Amino acid sequence: MKRWFHVGKIVNTHGLKGEVRVISKTDFPEERYQPGNNLYLFLPDAKQPQKLTIKTHRKHKQFELLCFDGYDHINDVESWKGASLKVNEDQLAPLPDKEYYFHEIIGCTVYTTDNKKLGIVQGILTPGANDVWIVKGEDRKELLIPYIEDVVRTVDVETKTICIYPMEGLLS
Repeated sequence: MKRWFHVGKIVNTHGLKGEVRVISKTDFPEERYQPGNNLYLFLPDAKQPQKLTIKTHRKHKQFELLCFDGYDHINDVESWKGASLKVNEDQLAPLPDKEYYFHEIIGCTVYTTDNKKLGIVQGILTPGANDVWIVKGEDRKELLIPYIEDVVRTVDVETKTICIYPMEGLLS
């Protein structure tokens, strides 16, 4: 079964020539929206995603503007408002060492360096300088773990385990 990853949401059309406005959710817009690349359109009522090939890409204010091969008029894309654009797992590019996709981190079990189980990563915040992992313990308490070198010692996406050094005050 294919796993799909959200890269953007179509929020409106732009002009009359089939261009759409996309709020991007990818860290790699220049690579992801390269002309010739494929995205998959997920409409709310559709049973299957629709494969689209990017014809043009440009940035306008906070939006990515995309045109797709074979869709050259506003009437062709009007019904896409609110639809999601996704890629499948095969389309994910390899990341540099010590960088991870969110789906690789979410669901990992977090342990301390003295092998105390803290909980499971439930989500990730991106406030600025570094990501913060939301870890929910068995006591249902949420811990916020910054993804920084001083705290995160090892990440093993194969075994879904993370080892952290709990700096003073981190777990209180």
